[in-house]
Amino acid sequence: MAKSILQTERESWLSGRTDNLEEHHIFYGQGRRKLSERYGLKVWLTHDEHNEPPHGVHFNRELRRALERAGQIAFEREYPELDFVGIFGRNCL
Repeated sequence: MAKSILQTERESWLSGRTDNLEEHHIFYGQGRRKLSERYGLKVWLTHDEHNEPPHGVHFNRELRRALERAGQIAFEREYPELDFVGIFGRNCL
């Protein structure tokens, strides 16, 4: 996993667990996954937190929105000279 701007440790962003970790790109689809990779907008999640219904981020809209908000905040802090909405096409705040 390339460097994340949201976390420095290899542990779940949600629970702090270190087992069964998977990389989650905060923004995905329509080319946004590549943008997430480029700008470090990704976090570690356990498999259950990532990709298992009903609570995994790919199935839980509330959790997905919380990660998107955190991603936008981190992006704007890390890259103040760039326009998040212009790059990602929406405002998550």
